[in-house]
Amino acid sequence: MTDTPPAFPVPRECPFGPPDRYTGLRATEPVSRVTLPTGKQPWIVTRYADVRALLSDPRASADIRHPNFPAMGVGEQEAGAKSRPFIRTDPPEHTRYRRMLQAEFTVKRIRDMRPAIQHTVDNLIDAMIAAGPPVDLVSVFANAVSTTTVLGLFGAPTDDLEFFRDVTRISGGRNSSAEEVTAALGSMFRMLDELISAREREPGDDLLSKLVVNHLNTGVVTRHELLSTIGITIVAGRETTTSMIALGTLQLLRHPDNLAKLRARPELMPAAVEELLRLLSVADSIPLRVATEDIDVDGTPIGAGDGIIALLAAANHDPEVFAEPHRFDIERPNRHHVAFGYGIHQCIGQNLARLELEIALGTLIRRLPTLRLADTFEELEFKHDAATFGIEAMPVAW
Repeated sequence: MTDTPPAFPVPRECPFGPPDRYTGLRATEPVSRVTLPTGKQPWIVTRYADVRALLSDPRASADIRHPNFPAMGVGEQEAGAKSRPFIRTDPPEHTRYRRMLQAEFTVKRIRDMRPAIQHTVDNLIDAMIAAGPPVDLVSVFANAVSTTTVLGLFGAPTDDLEFFRDVTRISGGRNSSAEEVTAALGSMFRMLDELISAREREPGDDLLSKLVVNHLNTGVVTRHELLSTIGITIVAGRETTTSMIALGTLQLLRHPDNLAKLRARPELMPAAVEELLRLLSVADSIPLRVATEDIDVDGTPIGAGDGIIALLAAANHDPEVFAEPHRFDIERPNRHHVAFGYGIHQCIGQNLARLELEIALGTLIRRLPTLRLADTFEELEFKHDAATFGIEAMPVAW
């Protein structure tokens, strides 16, 4: 009788790095079996080189409809098979969806968004100062920055930011049922469907209008496909950036030497953002795959039909690539991390996320030089059961 592979996912002992177990696995069993809450037993891959090779291998499918797709949420696969988010599809379908969005996520287009993002961040900090401490940095600032920015791309209303946070919490929750996920996404799709109808009547110059005019009206995509594409862009775009702003701030507050260096040399902020992305790796287990053919990964045979999880945090802490990987070094010369994934499914919004983090963190530490936790570190509650790691709430004062 064979032993059951160990349970996965594994909680982080420290919020600023991957679980300690990854270190041992990377050294002795870099490709190994695990058991998910769903009962499935996929492989996990922990070495940097193997993660990159796997995520660029066309035999590793991202199609959520595969029976052994290693979804970790109990309702994730069933709901995802219905809504078909484009990050869970393969070419040529994935290519078609991605091309619809690419023009809006170029470096130049994102650079042009800097004044609008800066305006949002300044207004939010003004409101924080006016209200006075303590405030929850997650809801009042991090979520507000990321959600306002991604909704702005589509010209969507920003009067109920917590609605989108709730949708993400349920749809990305590993304990959410298929019915709960479907209901949460359905409420967002109904709101987006009304926006689509409005753009059909009167197009503007936002991304949603372009998608309606150039892709929906021309038959390139169906209405359902458009809703799914917009929905996953909003959910993924807001959740990871929200987590990174909050966790990044917390990491800086716990390293006053790096915080002082950034205040004295703000030009280091882009490099600091890259290091925070590598170090925190909040989207650790987002890249889920199924082998469509037999694949050899570092000498380990993975059979056709087997599920595979490429662990981004494990790869980003591989000492073969990053010297002293647990050290927070804002001047680290090697910035070739995989926090945004790798290959054709690499996060399309990564340039926007970088800019949001640079502006949000830079402005926050500049305008609130006495920023500090209002509660103790031990009182903070972290999200171990969500698709994206983060903080539930972070009361701060100044």
